[in-house]
Amino acid sequence: MPPSKPELTGTTGAVASTHWLASAAGMRILANGGNAFDAAAAAGFVLQVVEPHFNGLGGDLSVVAHQAGRDDVQAICGQGPMPRAIGIDTFAELGLSSIPGSGLLPACVPGAFGGWLRLLAEFGTMHLADVLQPAIGYADNGFPLLPETARAIDVLAPLFRDEWTGSGQTYLKGGVAPAAGSRFRNPALANTYQRLIKAAESASADREAQYQAAHDAFYKGFVAEAISEFLAGGPMLDATGRRHRGLLTADDLADWQPSVETAPSHGYGPYQLFKPGPWSQGPVFLQQIALLDGFDLAKMGPGSADYIHTVIECTKLAMADREAWYGDPAFSEVPLAGLLDEDYTKRRRELVGPRAALDLRPGSPGGRTSFIPERAALEYPEADSEWMSQLRNGLPTILQETTTKGDTVTVTAVDRHGNMVAATPSGGWLKSSPAIASLGFPLGTRGQCGYLAEGHPNSLAPGKRPRTTLSPSVVLRDGRPFVAFGTPGGDRQDQWTLQFFLNVADFGLDFQSATETTAFHTDQVPASFTPHAHRPGVLVAEETCDPAVVQQLAQRGHEVELVPAYSLGRVCAAGFTADQEFVRAAASPRARHAYAVAE
Repeated sequence: MPPSKPELTGTTGAVASTHWLASAAGMRILANGGNAFDAAAAAGFVLQVVEPHFNGLGGDLSVVAHQAGRDDVQAICGQGPMPRAIGIDTFAELGLSSIPGSGLLPACVPGAFGGWLRLLAEFGTMHLADVLQPAIGYADNGFPLLPETARAIDVLAPLFRDEWTGSGQTYLKGGVAPAAGSRFRNPALANTYQRLIKAAESASADREAQYQAAHDAFYKGFVAEAISEFLAGGPMLDATGRRHRGLLTADDLADWQPSVETAPSHGYGPYQLFKPGPWSQGPVFLQQIALLDGFDLAKMGPGSADYIHTVIECTKLAMADREAWYGDPAFSEVPLAGLLDEDYTKRRRELVGPRAALDLRPGSPGGRTSFIPERAALEYPEADSEWMSQLRNGLPTILQETTTKGDTVTVTAVDRHGNMVAATPSGGWLKSSPAIASLGFPLGTRGQCGYLAEGHPNSLAPGKRPRTTLSPSVVLRDGRPFVAFGTPGGDRQDQWTLQFFLNVADFGLDFQSATETTAFHTDQVPASFTPHAHRPGVLVAEETCDPAVVQQLAQRGHEVELVPAYSLGRVCAAGFTADQEFVRAAASPRARHAYAVAE
């Protein structure tokens, strides 16, 4: 099938994101002399404004960044930790067997702002005022509200009017949900951005000093004070149907800094893949390609039953290891080197058989004993409203029987110098937690991904980062910058982006065509978000999958579930041509708002 739109090429730079206004803002930064890191951050801040149902200033962030002239990639962790006053016993004392997916209890330190600042301070060239200006403009002057955002606000309007009144002030107009396509403003958020700029510029004329001052204004200054005052105001209704207090404190914010580390990587032919560390699910991608490197995928052919079966079975093995071994490496040893060891991978690859495996099979790197906790789903009384049933799923999306699940946003950017960055912001969506009216945003609820079981790398602990699903990617080819890519999609991110990469690396497709082939994934992976469901043996594929292939997969033991065409994933990519003469960009047609631009 020919691509529905052409791959874009240019010479100055390229940006691809999940919203056209964000991509345009990033391109404007490049045209004004900024680099790829400035552009990505500007786009990221715009996404906080125009896609508030998927992310926000109170959320979290994962970034992988390649600086021109270097042979490595840096990973920036904008995932804040859980409060130091919270632990496994906290939830038992409250009579809860699991962490609710909304409200104040699962709130972490908001890491998105600190993560973007760290990217700008370390790798950018522009001042904060220049980077934030597009976001301020849209928040202050307004933008056309997406149908998805309008739908979310409309469903949650009763909650916003009666319980989460800060959200009512932020998202409702005179107590009424705004219409799709109407001009939507968030003046409180614009004011927050402006005050952060003022704090930066008042501190110093030096660019790096300004970024430190902005960080302090957020995590030690007026933002932290507003968050503390809000949380001290009392308990709020959450997914349990009860009211609970938040345990995040000003000290939790003041003591946090985003980390920068060399990104883990793994080779695949002439390509070197770089991902965030095991505080995310990112290394799953590295384990997948390590396993697949022992198969001749090109000979199988794209979209064949052999190809889909092999990819799915390798994904199951990698994801089983995620469940057993990944977590915050500051709190427990994560045997990443062992999980990527050649001999270990060879033994794991031998488990791929002719039929679909129906159970989780984590490995034992270095002879360690694996452990996957049982995660109890919260038992709720029957919901008496649509908005309460929506709160309980823990995801940003307003779920409907006729639509597929989607969440989060992504942005990628490259420039003519060879800089390259991919970022996946999430959390702090309008459905996660009550908005703080004076700031114009809610807190994130990533804490719901922690385990209420002792002894696991992802066990909940005071001041510990819950494992995040956010997983952007950067690829070098023969040591030279090649492509940065990412997608929304929670646990499925590293399945859909893997298919994009294999389409390019094994089947020779250009970036745009690589986003448009039939997508698929396994639902055998336990969900990171409440209610933690998984469906052994279920293989979800778009209905463009060849009927003969569907039949062959079923004969191999897969329970194939077909979903509408172009409904899985929102892959965005920016990179370079093989000769490095041009930049290029692509955005999946699955997201009608995703937008790539190259000049």
